[in-house]
Amino acid sequence: RERDLLLAVRGGGHSWPGKSMCDGGMVIDLSQMYTATADPETQRARVQGGALLLALDQAALEHGLITTAGVVSHTGVGGFTLGGGFGNLNRKYGLTIDNLVSAEIVTADGRVRRVSAAEEPDLFWAIRGGGGNFGVVTEFEYQLHPFDRNVLAGGIVWPIDQAKDVLEFYGEWSAGLSDEMYVGPTLMTPPNGSPVLVMSALYNGDPAKGEKEIAPLRKIGKPVQDGVTVQDYVATQTQLDGLFHHGIRSYAKNGMVKAWSQGLVDAMLEANDPRIVLASHVAGGAVKRVGELDTAFPHRNVEVMLVIVGVWEDPALDEERIAAARAVHKAIEPFTGGYYANIDYDRSQTAGNYGPAYARLAKIKGQYDPGNLFRLN
Repeated sequence: RERDLLLAVRGGGHSWPGKSMCDGGMVIDLSQMYTATADPETQRARVQGGALLLALDQAALEHGLITTAGVVSHTGVGGFTLGGGFGNLNRKYGLTIDNLVSAEIVTADGRVRRVSAAEEPDLFWAIRGGGGNFGVVTEFEYQLHPFDRNVLAGGIVWPIDQAKDVLEFYGEWSAGLSDEMYVGPTLMTPPNGSPVLVMSALYNGDPAKGEKEIAPLRKIGKPVQDGVTVQDYVATQTQLDGLFHHGIRSYAKNGMVKAWSQGLVDAMLEANDPRIVLASHVAGGAVKRVGELDTAFPHRNVEVMLVIVGVWEDPALDEERIAAARAVHKAIEPFTGGYYANIDYDRSQTAGNYGPAYARLAKIKGQYDPGNLFRLN
């Protein structure tokens, strides 16, 4: 701070926009602080700032407990949590920040602080959705929930020519789903394959009840594959690890959708590009029942976040793939409002995206980091 060095903080090193590294500055690397523990009596987990999501899942599952975590297990808990935290269990338990009980944070003045609803509540409010602008979080404490790790989960696949019917049905059907049922669409083209629509599902409860709830979706069109079956939760949490392996070249954009519409469905299908994956993170349920200003996360009223992702190996493809992702995003952007700062390369945290929370965020930032030391976010 005294030397005005550019400063990056690396938790899991998974930051899509590259916030965890910098040139001409200093990186605080938390990767040696990776311990995660769970207490079955208090139903709480304590996780160090450099730990990965898999460590959180494993520590909790050992005691028949869980909390909301993301779908790529080598993501760091730090950046993931501070931005909000979407996961397959968020309709039941809320976002990861809704399960954050306290945190230990080193602020720009060099002080180590423990923040919670009772201790420095303004700073605790800000780090739940405001990103890494306020300090280095060295430990997170999460609320855990009783959980059976054998869940009904998997994907149902349709050829692209049936996608319109399936997505139109999904737009109406998904509005009435229980909090236990998480179902979200992905448009993609497998390697050496034809374009498909995949509905990824996870039911957090009795698999028999889940089978009944998902049955109407299975009746739409003629799926070419149905992989929804009872499986270990960790299998669902690690299935994307290979696609987003360390060292992969990638680019992502996203947009928040408050309601499905015919226009959105048409735009998604017209913009579908075999080089790009158009995926989703579903919200609603418990996510929506948290007050808009109870945390700094600004998008409580969305039904789904659409994520446009390109992944490739050859650096020569950089320009082409980035342009392709931007084109898909441009097509669906009119149907979205706001974005998720954790996984968007091009946009910074702006007043428009944070709405009525922005003024309070700016005030707290000025109080705890008046020199803007934590400025990569």
